[in-house]
Amino acid sequence: MCEVTAACRAVLYLRLSRDDDNLGESKSIQNQRSLLQGYAAQHGFTIVGEYVDDGWSGTRFDRPRFQDMLRDMEQHRFEVVLVKDLSRLGRDYIQTGRYLELVFPEHGVRLIAVGDGIDTARADTDLAPFRNVINEMYARDTSRKIRGALHTKMRAGKFIGNFAPYGYQKDPQDKNHLIPDERAAATVRQIFAWAAAGKRPAEIARMLNERGEPPPAVYRTLVHPGLNPNHSSKYKVWTSVGVSRMLQDVVYLGHIAQGKTDKVSFKSKKTREKRADEWIIVPDCHEPLVCQQTFDAVQRQRSARRCDRKGAFSNLFSGLVFCLDCGKAMSTVGTRKKGSAASLACGAYKLRGTAACSNHFISYESLYHCVLDAVRRYVCLSEQDCDALFERLQHRLRLDERGREAGRERERLTQELTRVQRLVAQLYEDRAAGKIGETNFYPLLERYERKTAALQQQIDAVQSDCGAQSLQRLQERLRAIIRRYTDVEELTPSLLFELIERIEVGQGTYEKTEKGKVKRQKVIIHFRFLPVPCEIDWIE
Repeated sequence: MCEVTAACRAVLYLRLSRDDDNLGESKSIQNQRSLLQGYAAQHGFTIVGEYVDDGWSGTRFDRPRFQDMLRDMEQHRFEVVLVKDLSRLGRDYIQTGRYLELVFPEHGVRLIAVGDGIDTARADTDLAPFRNVINEMYARDTSRKIRGALHTKMRAGKFIGNFAPYGYQKDPQDKNHLIPDERAAATVRQIFAWAAAGKRPAEIARMLNERGEPPPAVYRTLVHPGLNPNHSSKYKVWTSVGVSRMLQDVVYLGHIAQGKTDKVSFKSKKTREKRADEWIIVPDCHEPLVCQQTFDAVQRQRSARRCDRKGAFSNLFSGLVFCLDCGKAMSTVGTRKKGSAASLACGAYKLRGTAACSNHFISYESLYHCVLDAVRRYVCLSEQDCDALFERLQHRLRLDERGREAGRERERLTQELTRVQRLVAQLYEDRAAGKIGETNFYPLLERYERKTAALQQQIDAVQSDCGAQSLQRLQERLRAIIRRYTDVEELTPSLLFELIERIEVGQGTYEKTEKGKVKRQKVIIHFRFLPVPCEIDWIE
């Protein structure tokens, strides 16, 4: 190591991170350079190099120019490193101490932190470890403040990602707000339409690739030409995994779901996946690309697929059939009935026995023919049959003038109103705890109050909308369905999920007839286009 008074070859190390932006010119690169050049001239050092890491955090030591400096040090190209203060070298006290006490001395290099008055060539450097701890505490505090600011933005429904999700773009007037990207948005709508019609993610991916539609990663490089294209082949084509992930994303309903991951430590680049109930989800933040009905239909399609991978048996009714007695889903079980593939049994009984429900089931073939018969009876109709059916429906609707559909809609709106009211309560709690400031509190409160008022108006409208207008809309929807299905030869997943919302099967009873013992079961089918369920007394 060179003597303190001798002329030595020195290099300048300069660093500035985004965390330092609010500190102004005092820590700018130019300021650091001027200070260190003056110090070198005053003390007779010859400057032989300069290393600048602009925009790099002090908690990271993989900074490119810092690594260049270490490689030059191993080549013995200098004897002195000049920094403005120890925080420029790093804000991790363990790593910074390692370089001060081990790495630099092993290579005969002297470090001088001008602003802190620290020179490793002198013996009075006992305060250096404490300064390193203070610098790390500053980095930890800055990280905590940044994380808190980001969480506040997330809770306010502001999008904080670097790039907008596929189908959207950042609003030029507000980078934290999303607006549809019409070209990609059209593809998203098509994907959901295909999925709702029963197409699987792998089939959708194949169709998109055949059409030459650029996948999200490629499309991003087209929208942002400055990005380097990803050369991995899996990102250059649509995949079933990518389509499946898109079909689950609530962003296409107009909601924002963020905070899905977090860092193990502010010093580490590793992240962990958070549970879904830990995400920050804010509804109605931007224009949706799909309606709630289509999104729900897609989710039911996905959950209903329980097809055996060997192709032996596929249950068309999975996710649709429920026990009339306890309300639990019915699932397939083995059967001894000749010619039958399976039976559907109450799921509660399967799990907990008679303590939960009774042991009752229906053969898969019986349910299939029962539903097919009902579809033909209520869907495959002539115009005259439609008029007759509607007359019967009107009579039943007059018995309950609000109707089943209005009741379901009112229940949905009431649940949404309750959820928004909980958000308001939580907002006040966060304000009282100091988690959110006035700047964000009042805009959020005003937004939730507007949402509450709008929901209340919708609830009042549903309660009063039970007259001729409601009946006319029902008849128009019924005629539209009937025109589409003039003849149904067989049941398919897309047909079932478009026409039927729920099927309920009751416990069967056995009766003696002239032809022997028969099983009679009550089956209730809730068609989506009818305001009242269809009750069927089915005989196996």
